[in-house]
Amino acid sequence: MHIEPGVVTGAKLFLSYATAAGAATYVTREAIKTLHLGDLPVTLARAVAATAAVFVFFEVFPHHAVGVSEVHLILGSTLFLTLGLVPAAIGLAMGLLLQGLFFAPFDLPQYFMNVTTLLVPLFALSALAKRLIAPHTAYADITYRQALVLSTAYQGGVVAWVAFWVLYGEGVSAASLVNVATFGIAYMSVILLEPLIDLAVLAGAKAIGRNRFVLSRVYTA
Repeated sequence: MHIEPGVVTGAKLFLSYATAAGAATYVTREAIKTLHLGDLPVTLARAVAATAAVFVFFEVFPHHAVGVSEVHLILGSTLFLTLGLVPAAIGLAMGLLLQGLFFAPFDLPQYFMNVTTLLVPLFALSALAKRLIAPHTAYADITYRQALVLSTAYQGGVVAWVAFWVLYGEGVSAASLVNVATFGIAYMSVILLEPLIDLAVLAGAKAIGRNRFVLSRVYTA
């Protein structure tokens, strides 16, 4: 989902600053609304764990350039279901930043586009989970179908944002549409794997037993 250098340049980059600022504002609002003072140490620990995981997802796991972006196994729904919205959002943003600072400085000008592409679908995923998963259902007990819907929603949101940035930066043309379609088809292939990973991680957390650093909703509704 990394937008390739040169796709969006010049004054058009200012839109990415605005969208990233909006995403940061939303995360801050959710943190203020849902967290209590006593939650901060655990939330920070979850955020650090999410950051480390995202860094591994981006830098260690296989990833391939396809058209105007790269195909990664991001596991956004896994992070959300096990750690919660705010830690997952912080982890995605910080993991992406660390990768750029230490391994891919050429991606830093695109950072705000990429962080928007990761976070806004996460917010949509969170809203969808509230509608899709019954209030009395622990996350460890969700079905494959529910995990598939959540994963598809997240990955589809990532593809939609990549498409937006490409068409915004390069304009609508046959070449740009082909590039977007090529990336989208390749990227959506990860939805075949991610729901299985979600269920495996949730089942593992349930088997190990209650852990303070895992979201309590994993174990009980």
